[in-house]
Parts: sequence; structure tokens; C-alpha cells
Amino acid sequence: MTYEELYSQIQKKGSCLCVGLDTDLKKIPQHLLSLENPMFEFNKAIIDATAPYCVAYKPNIAFYEAEGVSGWQQLEMTVEYIRKNYPEMFIIADAKRGDIGNTAALYAKAFFEKMDFDAVTLAPYMGRDAITPFLQYEGKWVIILALTSNPSAEDFETKVLADGRPLFREVVENMNGIVPDSHQRVMYVIGATRAEKLAQIREFCPKHFYLVPGVGAQGGSAEEVLKYGSNDSCGVLINASRAVIYASKGEDFAEAAAQAAKNSGCYWN
Repeated sequence: MTYEELYSQIQKKGSCLCVGLDTDLKKIPQHLLSLENPMFEFNKAIIDATAPYCVAYKPNIAFYEAEGVSGWQQLEMTVEYIRKNYPEMFIIADAKRGDIGNTAALYAKAFFEKMDFDAVTLAPYMGRDAITPFLQYEGKWVIILALTSNPSAEDFETKVLADGRPLFREVVENMNGIVPDSHQRVMYVIGATRAEKLAQIREFCPKHFYLVPGVGAQGGSAEEVLKYGSNDSCGVLINASRAVIYASKGEDFAEAAAQAAKNSGCYWN
């Protein structure tokens, strides 16, 4: 999916919502557990209910890896279901990979060839070698961790360098130059609980999209994210996971998820 196609979907839907599919067998409604593929059946119902109100889905890969072969199979089923039924959706593998060389190339093959994701979240600690193998795939995106919403992000991300810049700024400015017109294929993760930083980051990163987690259960505000983080192409995908997919644990879970997505603050039609 191109930058222009993503922005077109945001305009068409009147939404910048990304629904995180953090599907935990301990949290999904109990009546689904007797089914052969409970994670997929949960995801399918959530997707059908929330599709009118969002432009992206983001499976958190750890929840599927934890279930072994069955989890991987249900992840693949989920991606195929979205591709077949909602081809306009942007699909993110929230994998947070960050290795180099052949290892990174194989991760890219797994997510872009075997499962046809549009984007993968990546940790930049090992430098450009951990990012460039993913950029060999035309039309695919990398989403680089920059300023996250977890408390211990301050252990590294906000440390001030000798020139006075915080480390996360060095990451963003370095990765901005990884390919020509990098805003067409590179996004950054900026936590919603740090919304006040979004305007500052826009000063040196004006064109790129930001993937913004932390809205809802983590206390971030969609209104503030849109206020401080938007650009002329919207420029933000606001992720909500638990606040949407676990809005109810009853048999009305899909309907509750739809209502939560509609009222997330990320949908304005």
C-alpha cells in the first residue's frame, strides 16, 4: 500500500483507527474456547464488527507465537481473511524484530512473502542493518520504534546526547535518510501517553506517518494525538487494542467492539 492509498482510505473512512488484535485466550469470551480455532473466530468477529470504523489492523505477534503452531496458523488465517474480505485495510505485524543480515532478511520473508503483511514494527538498536532488508520489498513499510509509551522507555529513548538532542530524535533523523522519500515507506512508533512530544517531533519529521499506541486502556487521548500529531495527510494511525477488542467478555463482544471503535475518538464520519 502506498502513502497516497493509505491517506485515501483515511479520507474515505473518516478514520485513523488501527485496531490491535492482541488476542489472548485468557481474555476472549469463554464460549469461543470450545471452537477449533478460537483465536481466529474471535478475530473474525472483531474484524467484521470494526471494519467500518478503522483503516488498519495490528496483530501482536507474541500472542500467536505463544500458542505454537496453532497460533501461527490462526495468525495466517486472520491475515488471509482480512486480505480476502477487506483488501483496503493496512495490516501491521507488531513483531518488534531487530536483528541483522540474513536473520532480518528471513524475518522480512516471513511477514511479507509468507503472510502478506503491509508493515512490520522494528527495533532500531542494531542500526540500519536491522531495517534495510525489509525495505527490499516494494510497497511494504517499516514502522520503527522511536518514543514508546512504557515507563522504562526513559532508560534509553529520552537520554540526552552530547549535542543536546534526545536519543529518540537521533533515531528518527537517522532513519529519515534510510531511503529517498522515506515518508513513503517508513513510519515511527510514538506513544500516545507522550502526546505533548508529537508537535516537537513534527518539527523535524513533518511528512511521516506515526503509529500511536497507548490510547484507551493505557490512558492516552486520541484528541490530543490528533491535535499535536496530525499533518496535511493526517499523519497518524492511532492504535487501540484492549479498549476495543475486550469491550465486553460476553456474547455481545463483537457489537461492543464496534461501539468502542466508533466512539474511540479516531472515527469522525
